Amino acid sequence: MTVTPEDIRRWLSAGLEGSQVTVSGDGRHFEARIVHPGFAGKSRVQRHQMVYGVLGDRMKSEIHALSMKTLAPDEI
Repeated sequence: MTVTPEDIRRWLSAGLEGSQVTVSGDGRHFEARIVHPGFAGKSRVQRHQMVYGVLGDRMKSEIHALSMKTLAPDEI
């Protein structure tokens, strides 16, 4: 199964409720911009861990590379 940017956007939006997510990519390498209230007060590492937690095993099997920008709403 080929993963699309829309798949990743949908997974992240469902797993990080209230987030604004945009994703681009070519089917193997993706870039995401994620704005989520739950990122407030968290370090970049903690934010990325939250994203990886949502994507779970998909990061090992379906998504080759994901570059992300994670922001709290007051940082945009």
